[in-house]
Parts: sequence; C-alpha cells; structure tokens
Amino acid sequence: MLPEFGVPDSDERPLKLEGLASARDLVPRLVGYAPVAVLSSPLLRAVQTVTPAAEALGLDMVTWPELREWRSGLVPSADFVAQCLHSWANPGSAHGDGESLDELTARADKALARIAEEYPDATVLVGSHGMFVSRALLAAGHHADMKFLHAMPMPAIYEMTR
Repeated sequence: MLPEFGVPDSDERPLKLEGLASARDLVPRLVGYAPVAVLSSPLLRAVQTVTPAAEALGLDMVTWPELREWRSGLVPSADFVAQCLHSWANPGSAHGDGESLDELTARADKALARIAEEYPDATVLVGSHGMFVSRALLAAGHHADMKFLHAMPMPAIYEMTR
C-alpha cells in the first residue's frame, strides 16, 4: 500500500502483495550471506521484508527504533518530492516537528556504530527504508543523493563494511 495524500504515513502500513512476494524471493540471496543477526526498523513494511529471511535462518528478528525511516514531518502530497529536494539541498533544515536530514544521518551513523560494536566482524541483515539507507551510506562515506534514492529498487540489497 502507498501512503495516502494528505494523511501522515503510518508505521503500520504493510507491504503490497508484490512486496511480500519480493521479500520471499530475496530469501536465498540473504541466507547466502549467512548473517548472525536480523535487525529491522520497527515499521511494519521493513519487518515484513526481513522476516522471511529470519525465519529461514532460524534467527529472531529484532527491531531497533534507530533503524526507522526519516521522521520528515512531511505529509504525502503532490509536492512531496519538491520538499524532499529542498531537504537534500538544506540538510540542516526540518519540516515542522520532523527531523532534519543531518539528524537522520547522525542517527544512521550511530546505528551503524552500534551494529559494528554489537556484532564485530559479523554479517548482519538489516531491514530499513530508502531515505535511511541513503543517509547511512552518506554517513559511511559513500555517495547518495535524491537521484540515487529514486533509482533505488525496492527491495534493495546493499553490502556495507565498516
């Protein structure tokens, strides 16, 4: 399901049927990485994406609040992309009571540091969201911008080492 215009997005918005099928199709690839842990954003669609792999691996899926999507303060609308572009151009600015992209980048960096600390030299499967992943890549010294974000397949797999 897509977010509804004029209504704040819901943490309980599920994957569409195609998304659920894609999550199941990812299982062989994800299992092949032999992760020792499966972490997820608490948002339902992220949980639904990694749960099939966690089950196939016999691992518990653990949610971490810091892996959640950007708390943008934006409501889905026709000008949502323009507002996101403004945020990318002005990453220190925030919309209403939302977090800035700089704050999201700092949160993503702390999440990556926590993963590295709790799972040193291990592979960890993380389920999160497009904007979070983009900002995590930036925090890790990689390139990401709105063009990258819009080209990101859903679901996407990124390998990161720290």
